[in-house]
Amino acid sequence: MKIYRLNKGIILVGKAWEIRSKLKEYSHFYGTVYEWINDENKQTLKNTSPFLKNHK
Repeated sequence: MKIYRLNKGIILVGKAWEIRSKLKEYSHFYGTVYEWINDENKQTLKNTSPFLKNHK
């Protein structure tokens, strides 16, 4: 399971059950995906893909 943070969104990569589980986990912290994207504490997300580094 990988989570990539972009300026305007989040990309979840993994099996369907992993993504559902991760979304359920984060629903305890954020009411909406918009809140998750705009969270100042970005430690919960990572952007490690070399293909997404230049994406804005």
